Amino acid sequence: MKSLYLRIYATVVVVLFLFAALSGWVFQRHMEQERARAQSLMAERMAAWAELIQRSLPGVSAPPEDQAAGLREWSQRLRLPLALDDAQGQRVGESDSYVRRQSEEGMHGVAVRLEDGRTLLVMRPKGPMRAGAANATAPPLEILPLPFVPPEWQSGVGLLIVLAVLFIAVSAGALPVVRRLTRRLEALKLGVDQFGAGALNHRVEVSGHDEVAAVAASFNVAASRIEALVRAHQSLLANASHELRSPLARMKMAVSMLEDAPPARRPTLKREIDTNVAELDALVEEVLLASRLDAAQTREKSEHIDLLGLAAEEAANVDAAVVGDSVNVVGEERLVRRALRNLLENARRYGGSEIQVVTERVGNAAQVRVCDRGPGVPEALRERIFEAFYRLPGHAEQAGGVGLGLSLVKQIAERHGGSVRCEGRDGGGSCFVLTLPSTA
Repeated sequence: MKSLYLRIYATVVVVLFLFAALSGWVFQRHMEQERARAQSLMAERMAAWAELIQRSLPGVSAPPEDQAAGLREWSQRLRLPLALDDAQGQRVGESDSYVRRQSEEGMHGVAVRLEDGRTLLVMRPKGPMRAGAANATAPPLEILPLPFVPPEWQSGVGLLIVLAVLFIAVSAGALPVVRRLTRRLEALKLGVDQFGAGALNHRVEVSGHDEVAAVAASFNVAASRIEALVRAHQSLLANASHELRSPLARMKMAVSMLEDAPPARRPTLKREIDTNVAELDALVEEVLLASRLDAAQTREKSEHIDLLGLAAEEAANVDAAVVGDSVNVVGEERLVRRALRNLLENARRYGGSEIQVVTERVGNAAQVRVCDRGPGVPEALRERIFEAFYRLPGHAEQAGGVGLGLSLVKQIAERHGGSVRCEGRDGGGSCFVLTLPSTA
């Protein structure tokens, strides 16, 4: 069976069938044991009554009238419908209750052979009787061969009918339940197929509160994440392809001019080629780093980092002033260093030479403020500058850069459970504030 619902349903039906068969077998064994016990008890009681009556009845040699009178006397005394046959099977006598009961439907005589050859008969119902159900003519020692069970059940037919009806009812009721469950699984499968076929915006319906609903919700979360990653990578590739064209075009032009250029011009062309190669190298490195950050959401390793010491090391490369407190964070030292380096390079490129780095603790967080005296960032664009490949108007060709530096800072901050924002600086310029969770 390839369909899951058929396999589940078949399992339910087979288990139910085995349960019904086992229940029937156990019940039948119990009934047989009870029947054997009741028959043994009946035989013992009948033997005891027969012995008592035989000792009290007139002997075989007594006239039939005396034997019949004694039988009727014991019938009244024991309140049992009795009859007596001689050794040849001829009726010697019978009580009035025996005659009356004999004509009733469902009655039969139980024969007990006496030691002198005569046969004592006791009229009783064919089926078992409940205690207390006897009428005025019933004996005080009512024979109870079995607990009260419908007669047809004693043969097992009634039980088989009940088990068959139960089996059919449960089987019919289980089918729609199993089908409803597996229909949701089929819908989930179709959703996964559509997503795999390229419909990245497709989501499956989440209904219920069981494991299937949890799987559907997990799929939607994963699908959203994958869609975001794919869109981001598509945008990254498209923008990277566009950004590669400018340095490649400049380098191609410089190489074509190098051969025919006068000796005095060649050093300038070589420097331009080297600059373009460095720009290409930086672009490729930043694209690769952005891809790795998107692909790996967990940290490779965690280290205790002294932000003040790390900021001092990086600030020395751009002659920036460092002040503040010693604060520690836990994270990937390589990535935190890269975030600080990008902020400092951005400040050097667009903010002039007056750069200040301040480290401090704010509540349970550690902050690094990188401030410059550049033209500043318009308030309406302070969020957009953290988008990949976005650059302020008029800065596209200024002092290099491809617009990935601040985007990487944001990715690194969020990877460590922090954030980054841009603020205006008193007296002109901008402050980029990197916030990371601090350790004690």
